Amino acid sequence: MSPDRKPRKRRGAGARRQALRAVPSADPGPPYNVLWHPEAVAEREASWPADEIAAIEHAVEKLRQIGPRLRHPHSSAVQGETGRALRELRPRAGRSRWRPIYRRVRPDTFVILAVGQEAQIDQAGFQSAVVRA
Repeated sequence: MSPDRKPRKRRGAGARRQALRAVPSADPGPPYNVLWHPEAVAEREASWPADEIAAIEHAVEKLRQIGPRLRHPHSSAVQGETGRALRELRPRAGRSRWRPIYRRVRPDTFVILAVGQEAQIDQAGFQSAVVRA
């Protein structure tokens, strides 16, 4: 190092964490709003077996509490060009055959747009739900 240059001060891990905390987040935090599209409500009432209702409502509650941080196995991105920006809610950590299809419409709001059967059980039914969403 040249004599006219001063050594740089190193910032410790604590200073880096403090700098990260200072960055404002666009995420408002829980609880998040989860709304049902009217057509999804009709699908829910027509197609959900009685024993699945509690599991799906529990998954919706997780979405309300965790929001965009809800990850696999409780939520997954819908694959394919048609499903871009859509996610599927996976009740019972993916062991349910029903998949509410949703998307985030505002930083604090998700909308469930359609309900379909799991893709491995009924590929055509799942794709139909994605198209409806």
